Amino acid sequence: MTPPTTATASGAAEVRESWVPMIAISLGQAIMSFNVAALPVSMSGMVASFGVPPTTVATGIVMYSLAVAGLVMLGAKLTQRFGATTMFRIVVAIYAVAQTLMTLSPTATLMLTAQGLCGMSAAVIVPALVALIANHYHGTQQATAVGALGSARAGASAAAFLIGGVLGTFIGWRPVFGILIAVSALVFFLSFKLKKDEGRPEVQIDVIGVVFAAAAIILISFGFNNLNRWGLGVAGAGAPFDIFGLSPAPVMIVVGIVLLQCLIAWCRRVAAAGKTPLLDLRVVMSSSERAAVYTMFAVVALEAALNFSVPLYIQIVQGRTPLATAIAMMPFNLTVFFTAILVVRLYKTLTPRQIGRAGFIVCTVALLWLAFVVRNEWTEFPVLVGLFVFGLGQGALVTLVFNVLVTAAPKALASDVGSLRGTTQNLAAAVGTAVAGALMVGLLSAIVMGRLAENPRLPAEVQAQLDLDSINFVSNDRLLTIMEQTTATPAQVEEAVRINTEARLRALKIGLLIMAGLAALTIIPAGRLPNYRPGEIPANPPPPSPEEERRLARAAEAEAGQA
Repeated sequence: MTPPTTATASGAAEVRESWVPMIAISLGQAIMSFNVAALPVSMSGMVASFGVPPTTVATGIVMYSLAVAGLVMLGAKLTQRFGATTMFRIVVAIYAVAQTLMTLSPTATLMLTAQGLCGMSAAVIVPALVALIANHYHGTQQATAVGALGSARAGASAAAFLIGGVLGTFIGWRPVFGILIAVSALVFFLSFKLKKDEGRPEVQIDVIGVVFAAAAIILISFGFNNLNRWGLGVAGAGAPFDIFGLSPAPVMIVVGIVLLQCLIAWCRRVAAAGKTPLLDLRVVMSSSERAAVYTMFAVVALEAALNFSVPLYIQIVQGRTPLATAIAMMPFNLTVFFTAILVVRLYKTLTPRQIGRAGFIVCTVALLWLAFVVRNEWTEFPVLVGLFVFGLGQGALVTLVFNVLVTAAPKALASDVGSLRGTTQNLAAAVGTAVAGALMVGLLSAIVMGRLAENPRLPAEVQAQLDLDSINFVSNDRLLTIMEQTTATPAQVEEAVRINTEARLRALKIGLLIMAGLAALTIIPAGRLPNYRPGEIPANPPPPSPEEERRLARAAEAEAGQA
């Protein structure tokens, strides 16, 4: 794909637009990211308020993520049909209503309903944000706007951890979400500063495509999220049912992947028939655009895996407060925030391919460093250095791959780019978190079982009193409570605590090494990113010629026939 020259490259002066609309766009991203990050931080307060187990509160996170991932492609088509500005204003108002319901909810059921409504609103906001950036900014301003969007995501997450930790500890969880009511009202007011864009009534809603997309994403997300509880292969005790002895989790994942392939084939067929597909595949037509999607998936998955590992050790192993988690993650979140803004300055001197490779090298080095220096205390200075370095790579990569997709697609496909971004990020977050959990717990179980088998100080009669079929991460205090219910002697209890402490740390170290290996492997697709300078790419490449359109249609029809 040979990029055409921009106005900047040809010597013409670039028109500078006001940054006021970008405030509304950035805050639109911030209210979504704040909500997602505030939910886990507020979990203990919700459990106390509603009198439900933590799993019920966690269901709210799942409902939100599934609503976004499953409906974001539909949201992109609604944005195209009725206009990005109009849809953005409507769903922000709905989002404010949902957050009001969330803040005042007297029961867990109403809280779950509010999160589902937030997710459905976010499914429209995500593609609308990309379309609004494409509608307001071009050239270097567009690259800066994309960086600001990534920074808004990281900044809102950091703010949610800090504000949620402070308010949740000293006042309560409800004011945390009450803040979102006020910010949503501000975004609604600022939306009247956005340019009016005309909708495209000819855009059709592909119902069959919506069903394919929603079913595929829900199955894949549910499958990965339940790998730990239901089993990686053979159905475990926690599985709701089995399929010829197999766990339903991997079966769901396989069926979901098949449905995604069906969605792609269906979109090609719809496009070949001259209708509007749910996802316009022109946004991933070139190898560099597909490489951007792969790298985006890897970036978000690695971030989700690390975001799982840190709270796991701080809250579950060390038994510390959410505020302690927020403080430990602050170097990472702030680094991502500032790097996402500042990396656009490199676009004038380095190509996306160079930045992409460098970014994954930095992430690999950071994870290797963490695996080497991590101990049972996350606040050690060497660990903070590792999180800081990892944040540098993450911030640069998130902005870069998003900018590649936005600048490579025509303006008319901006909402399709947004839906692709939303789907990729939500799937990657679910997969990264679930794989990290299954990996850590699996490693822990294998290490503990190996240590017990070779340890004569813990005889079989003591081991028989423990539930070794469901080994998981627990604090030493919790393990002492469990051991007190057995016939173990004080010396045997001390030995069990020692094995648990060593096994947890080794599992974490091996997990970080595996994550580093995955980051190193992603350098390969990063090498397929564009080799041009982003400043040379216009926001709106010219549409294909009629001859090119006929060629693409024939190729799509032939591929659909083969599928």
